[in-house]
Amino acid sequence: MTAPNRVASGRDVCREDTIVVQGSVLDPDLGDHVCLPFEDERERMAATTAFTVNGLRRRTKVMIITHADSPERTRGWLAPLVPGFADAESAGQVEILACADTHFIDGRLDPDRVLRKLADAKDRARKHGQHGVYALVDASWGVCDAQGQAAFEAAANELFGDRWLAAVCQYDRNLFPREAIERAMSVHPIAPEQALLRFANEPGGLRVWGDVDLTNRQAFASLLGRLEKEPAEVVIDASDLAFIDAGSAQLLTVTAMARPRGSTVVVCGESMARVLRLIRADEFITVRRVGDA
Repeated sequence: MTAPNRVASGRDVCREDTIVVQGSVLDPDLGDHVCLPFEDERERMAATTAFTVNGLRRRTKVMIITHADSPERTRGWLAPLVPGFADAESAGQVEILACADTHFIDGRLDPDRVLRKLADAKDRARKHGQHGVYALVDASWGVCDAQGQAAFEAAANELFGDRWLAAVCQYDRNLFPREAIERAMSVHPIAPEQALLRFANEPGGLRVWGDVDLTNRQAFASLLGRLEKEPAEVVIDASDLAFIDAGSAQLLTVTAMARPRGSTVVVCGESMARVLRLIRADEFITVRRVGDA
């Protein structure tokens, strides 16, 4: 199998005098869940500007969820940098919200509230003929509980499988310790300098494409976790997965072992089928190679 493609570094995207759209970090597809660490305020502001411009270009609803900065201050510096910002905000295509109003109730994280806010944004986007929701989230809300935040981010991956939402979560390297940043990146399917994984919910299963390796293995695990609860046959369509390492392929075995024997099907190419045979996953998984009858 070929080595996985890596997502461009955030620094490759944010430059002093221009915005370069590169890879999927700041110009994500709907369905992408991105972790984007940053070094300083200039880098954060450049990323926010690029993300907003790209979201408007894609005709999505852009939600900017702030924490360290206030919505008012964010609007003050962002509006002059984004062409058509005032009109877009007046039309409801741009919303700037405080994290306290989207993530918390009485100072405690409320995952259900986050989901409700995003679902409401989805409904408003559809009402106004927008293609989906682009959400930029200041992740500093979780600095006091980085492990709990990583668990929340992993659980949130399921939300992206219907591919109406793209989110970029900004992590300040000056606030989070290195191990917390690495943990956050591992539970996101996409992050700078790691393998890029995309996925979509399918009736009775899951479709995945891109690459899976050690860098985003925990994100892959979060996608498989929900399949363990499915009572009927589950089909994982990995026919367009370009690369998977043995450790990540082992997660498929764990999923199959938690389900009725023979009820987990993986559709894949010859190279992935070979990996599954090598780790003896085919003792628990029904492997269907692309092109087989």
